[in-house]
Amino acid sequence: MFGSVFEVNLRLRQIVKRFNGPLVLDGISLSLDGARTLVLVGPSGGGKSTLLRILGGLEYPDAGEVELDGERVLFTEAALLRHRRTVGTVFQAFNLFPHLTALQNITLPLEKVHGRSPAQAQETARQLLAKFRLEDHAGKRPADLSGGQRQRVAIARALSSKPRLLLFDEPTSALDPEMTAEVLDTILELREEGLDFILVTHEMGFARRVADQVAFLADGRIVEAGPAAQLFGSPAAEQTRFFLDKVLKY
Repeated sequence: MFGSVFEVNLRLRQIVKRFNGPLVLDGISLSLDGARTLVLVGPSGGGKSTLLRILGGLEYPDAGEVELDGERVLFTEAALLRHRRTVGTVFQAFNLFPHLTALQNITLPLEKVHGRSPAQAQETARQLLAKFRLEDHAGKRPADLSGGQRQRVAIARALSSKPRLLLFDEPTSALDPEMTAEVLDTILELREEGLDFILVTHEMGFARRVADQVAFLADGRIVEAGPAAQLFGSPAAEQTRFFLDKVLKY
């Protein structure tokens, strides 16, 4: 039903971002061709989520250029509206509409943003809910779902428009260990089906398993980037080694 939505061909050139003064991204540059899964790792506050939001067109950089799949992202409101329609984002806090059912959380964006007919939206939503073993929960509102179920609805919604780029922003940080495993299993299933994405996560074991390219961000800079086996197995930068030694200790 899905296939590979996006092979990560990415160019970042000197991306700078400030929030009311403090520098969050300090001249980020990165070049990747043909990556299947890019994972952004690093300490909290290092700039990972901000960079992901810029890639998704949800934040404007103060300087620099972003190029996806050979196409420059233009940071004007009209261009970003078009860009956002091609991107599916899964947030750490689910971002579901609390007054809508699981089914309606998927059908509403399909109808209002992507122009699908009600019948088309219903068919797509029900297929996705069945895929993620949520068909029995279609009529429930988010408050009546577990955290893992809410996040799987959010993943279904992100996939529903068949985006060219799928972004995961710490999708398990709000979940307990059992629900974390449930959501990571879902993401791994998608990866094994050939769906490619960019992921921000603190789950280092999962990052090592799912990524083929990894970028380590700290203090608003990419300290090191490369193949997952290389970065996790023999990181070149002392800052990367120190971080991995600490987070992989137990």
